[in-house]
Amino acid sequence: MTALIPSLLAAALYLSGLLYHIHCLRNRQPVRVDLLRGLGLIALLPHAASLYLQLLTAHGLALGFFNAASLIAWLVIAVTLVSSMRAPVTTLLLGLYPMALVTVLLASLQSDQATTLIAGQPGLLVHILLSILAYGILTIAAFQAVLLAVQNYQLKHKHPTRLIRTFPPLQTMERLLFQFLLCGVLLLTLALISGFVFLDSMLAQEVAHKTLLSCLAWVVFSILLWGRHFRGWRGSNAIRWTLAGFLLLMLAYFGSKLVREFLLPF
Repeated sequence: MTALIPSLLAAALYLSGLLYHIHCLRNRQPVRVDLLRGLGLIALLPHAASLYLQLLTAHGLALGFFNAASLIAWLVIAVTLVSSMRAPVTTLLLGLYPMALVTVLLASLQSDQATTLIAGQPGLLVHILLSILAYGILTIAAFQAVLLAVQNYQLKHKHPTRLIRTFPPLQTMERLLFQFLLCGVLLLTLALISGFVFLDSMLAQEVAHKTLLSCLAWVVFSILLWGRHFRGWRGSNAIRWTLAGFLLLMLAYFGSKLVREFLLPF
């Protein structure tokens, strides 16, 4: 069975949720959170089916550039939808649904360069799964930081748009940001520890930059959490540090994959 059919179905559902959200904003109508969440939850099913067909191969787990992006997008949407049942994070879906739509289509349309997990290496599997979880949660934190930056700017200049009026209060947005950051840093810590424990090549030449950038991202996020707890950092400080750490993390993971799988072969 080809992964294209479930990928197209998932993309159509993500697009439906996005268009519905935009329609409500343009017409100043309240968003039906249950409908928006329901479209996302249904979309996760064919998205998971496409991932199953793309990731599992006869030689191991294929985690090339596009497959990894699609998997992280699936995780980000799933965590956000679950979180939306207890916290006001549905506004994040304005950016997350397009991301999931693009990644699920690219993963099915592009011939992914497969990075495989060889059977019999459970330590490597643990390390990669923890890394993907950490990247997923910190991706949500980065989207939250962008929305917080927009909200902060418009409130300071006293020109709130219709979109900003749908946001929770600024204090709630900041609290959610640091909750995501704390969870993401804990997972990133476990991912780094598992890498040094289970792998012999964390500092090998071909992955040394990835390890270094991931450690730098961990330092940046940790300093931010320390500053929040002991210095009361918030607002612009929190946004800048979050985005800086996220950029380092994305360079570590996707930057290295992009170079290794698409630039070096040429």
